[in-house]
Amino acid sequence: MFREMRRKKQALSEEECIDILINEPRGILAVLGDDDYPYAVPLNHDYVDGKIYFHGTVKESHKRDAIEKHDKVSYCVMNKGIKAEDDWWYTFKSVIIFGRMKTIKDKDTKIEKLTHLGNKFFPSEEETKSEIDKLLDVTELYEITIEHMSGKIVEEK
Repeated sequence: MFREMRRKKQALSEEECIDILINEPRGILAVLGDDDYPYAVPLNHDYVDGKIYFHGTVKESHKRDAIEKHDKVSYCVMNKGIKAEDDWWYTFKSVIIFGRMKTIKDKDTKIEKLTHLGNKFFPSEEETKSEIDKLLDVTELYEITIEHMSGKIVEEK
C-alpha cells in the first residue's frame, strides 16, 4: 500500500525514527484541505505509546475542518542537522508518518495526553496543569495512529 523508500541505503531504523519523534518538538502536518488542496501546517507534537498528539482549538479552523472531512494525514519531522565543517551543506535526518488522525473526546485521556504534551514544552508541571485547567474546554486533542513510518538521512551536497 505504501511506497518503499527508493534510496534504501539512506533509510533510518525504526528506533532512529522514534528517537527523532520523541526528541524533536515540531513537524509539519499535511491534510487534504479546502477544495482538495493540500494544507500543511507546522505544529508542536508529542510522541507517546506509538502515537502522535497535537493540540488545537475547538473553534472552526482549516486543520479541524480538513480532519473532520478526511482523516488520512501525513506528518514530517526533521532534526536540526549538522553543518559540514567549512562548507555550506548539512546532513540531517527526517521522518515521514502516514496515518489516521482523530479527535480525542474522553476527558481523562485528553487531560493525560495534554499533560504529557504540556510537560514537553512548559517549564514546569505546575504551569502545564494551570494551562490545562484554564483551557481544557476550548482545547482539542488530536491523535495520529501511525500506519506507515519511514525515515532517512540526507546529505545536501
